[in-house]
Amino acid sequence: MNSLSIISFVGFTLLVAIISWFATKSTNEKSAKGYYLGGRTLGAITIAGSLLLTNLSAEQIVGLNGQAFTEGILVMAWETLAAIAMVLTALILLPKYMRSGITTIPQFIQNRFDKQTKAILSILFLFAYGLVLLPTILYSGSLAFASMFDLPSLLNLSQNQTIWLCVWSIGIIGSIYAIFGGLKAVAVSDLINAIGLLIGGILIPYFGLRLVGDGDIGKGLITIWENHPEKFELKGEVDSSIPFGTIFTGMILAQMYYWGTNQSILQRVFGAKSLKEGQKGVMLAALVKFLIPAIVVLPGVISWHVFDGDLANADLAYPELVQKVLPASLLGFFAAVLFGAVLSSFNSLLNSSATLFGFDLYRQLFKKDASELQAVKAGKRFGLVLALVAVCIAPFIASADSLFAYIQEALGSLSVPIFAVVVVGIYTKRVPALGAKIVLTAGVLMYLISQFVISPIMIESALAEAAANGITDPKQLSIIEAKAYPHFLHVMGILFIINVGIMLLVGKLKPMAEPQKEVITDEIDIQPWKYAFLAGGVITLLVLGTYFIF
Repeated sequence: MNSLSIISFVGFTLLVAIISWFATKSTNEKSAKGYYLGGRTLGAITIAGSLLLTNLSAEQIVGLNGQAFTEGILVMAWETLAAIAMVLTALILLPKYMRSGITTIPQFIQNRFDKQTKAILSILFLFAYGLVLLPTILYSGSLAFASMFDLPSLLNLSQNQTIWLCVWSIGIIGSIYAIFGGLKAVAVSDLINAIGLLIGGILIPYFGLRLVGDGDIGKGLITIWENHPEKFELKGEVDSSIPFGTIFTGMILAQMYYWGTNQSILQRVFGAKSLKEGQKGVMLAALVKFLIPAIVVLPGVISWHVFDGDLANADLAYPELVQKVLPASLLGFFAAVLFGAVLSSFNSLLNSSATLFGFDLYRQLFKKDASELQAVKAGKRFGLVLALVAVCIAPFIASADSLFAYIQEALGSLSVPIFAVVVVGIYTKRVPALGAKIVLTAGVLMYLISQFVISPIMIESALAEAAANGITDPKQLSIIEAKAYPHFLHVMGILFIINVGIMLLVGKLKPMAEPQKEVITDEIDIQPWKYAFLAGGVITLLVLGTYFIF
């Protein structure tokens, strides 16, 4: 990076910080509503930008492009199907959540079941954030910066030392945003960075296609299409990362969990001025999400062509392409928006963690008579501890084969039981807290045993049998391994049915004496957006149309 790049990087980063400070200085961060929900003042555009930046970070950009490098546009299913999950969340779940005036999903679970169930759910969320999501965000961001901008050479450090330095830098700055700024500071910075990331993200395929097509973008796209037709197949084979059938089982469940029950996502929407603004924000984000594959998938396919499929690690596909095609004059700006994206996901999760602990756990487990100010301070302290844990774990994520696959498989242990509890909680009135507690504990254990005990044994046995029969062809072995045990997304679908069945059975054997009454508040304007169903229908048709085309 030259001096101009460094100046533009520092300048854009400071600009975001200054605007965020001015936008939030009037918000009362000492109250729970002010700190956790931005005073419920967020508009649709701010919500949409914050949702996109909370979701779209280095682990998404680097991880999905890495998978696209090896498998092609098949992996865009993670993005396009997310748009449908967001539509369903806006139309079905959001009205139920906001009508009760909740601050967190565990609070919704407490209203439906009891405090103990809420505590279990909060702890599961915090484990997911601290051990899986926060460390992978820090590591993937650090890997991207180290590779894109050749930081080891620039700083005269080893690759490992550079990763540690980046992890701590991102962790410290992200903690300042999240812990001391509250949700509104996070959301405002997200909006600015979202605009920058969309602009910067489009530049990579633009310059990449120009490189392939000798200055002609259309020619570049045709060249890739004609030379690598297999990269544009959407029907995943049995040994791919997304077999076609998984779209109808675990993938839609994973998407609904993420967009419909994940606290770090929904907290942005709970800060909306009204249900109408919340729905508009989610729909706008869903529309942009449908278009996001141009940023998180296409560069991976371009990279396959540019580097002849020869990279030491597939997750380097995006960083290496950026380094090769982006003009030096734009490196600083792109570094700043990518840095903002990493910070956004990190500080969003950290802010949600502080919310979960301060709002849901501190008063219940540590100090029942704590004031709002004491609860907020406790949440901030917990957030700092969790950030410290995450930065210590992050550098060791390097051993994972695929960042994105690692995140999705690891979160499967939590997403299935949590989503099952929320669905049953919404649509039944007599299933007791006992059913939810069984699922939130046994459901997690069933998934972990399935994926990390039974699956390795079955795969090892199948491969041993193949070796005994003299099978050595890599493609055949890949298919044998894939067929030895159901794909983790199929496992999620199976376990979801089992978990729901367990809760319904408990409800049948030990129903609540009185049906649960829905909590309704007048704190929020719950008038829905009159064009919500129309907007949702258009977005759904766009997604389905894409699949028919390919």
